[in-house]
Amino acid sequence: EDTPNVIGTLNVADLTYMKGIHCTVYATGCIFKYDDAHPLGSGIGFTEEDTPNFDGSFYSKTKGYMEPMLKTFPNCMILRVRMPISDDLIHRSFVTKIAKYEKVVNIPNSMTILHEMLPASLAMAGKGLTGVYNFCNPGVISHNEVLDLFKKYIDPTFEYSNFSLEEQAKILKADRSNNELDATKLLKDMPEGIVINDIKTAFDLCFQRMKVNLEKSGVLPDNLPPEFKSKVNGGTGKPSAKPAP
Repeated sequence: EDTPNVIGTLNVADLTYMKGIHCTVYATGCIFKYDDAHPLGSGIGFTEEDTPNFDGSFYSKTKGYMEPMLKTFPNCMILRVRMPISDDLIHRSFVTKIAKYEKVVNIPNSMTILHEMLPASLAMAGKGLTGVYNFCNPGVISHNEVLDLFKKYIDPTFEYSNFSLEEQAKILKADRSNNELDATKLLKDMPEGIVINDIKTAFDLCFQRMKVNLEKSGVLPDNLPPEFKSKVNGGTGKPSAKPAP
């Protein structure tokens, strides 16, 4: 299932190189995990020069192998996206995923607010930037902080609970990456006029837009999909043994 992520991406990089075309690759930052040199809560983020240290899933392992190969193409800009968030409740959004879980871990992470970052990527491509960039809003935000914003703006009756990484590991098919990525290079090279907010500000603004969008579409206040009330076991997608009240 990761063939397009590896062979497909390398084929595109190769073809655009031969044709002299700039190539933007929306890659992943889920190739790192907190370690002794980058401790949880320290504010010390992984830079673009750091070697991947996380291979707990097949996806992350292949991405860790592929990034050094992509770096050899002088026409490629490789953007390390993490936990992408949109201004809606599309099923691929990080917010939608964790809001459906019965329990979540509460780990600060770097994340990518698409409303701000996608236009930034177009500006970066227009500037002709190449190489690797940590493509996340500066700073970190925890799962609990995200769900508290969901409760504030989307569903005041929403409830959630936490469990430990050890408890989470018992139900996962593969390990999860948790890390902070340093945004210094990204902010330094960002084209003039592009504003990238810190992750906590960006998330608050995201939920404000989401609320407006859901109200316009008739989802709020009374038509939130039932799956946000009937929780699933995080990481498995299977219904929890005890439905949420």
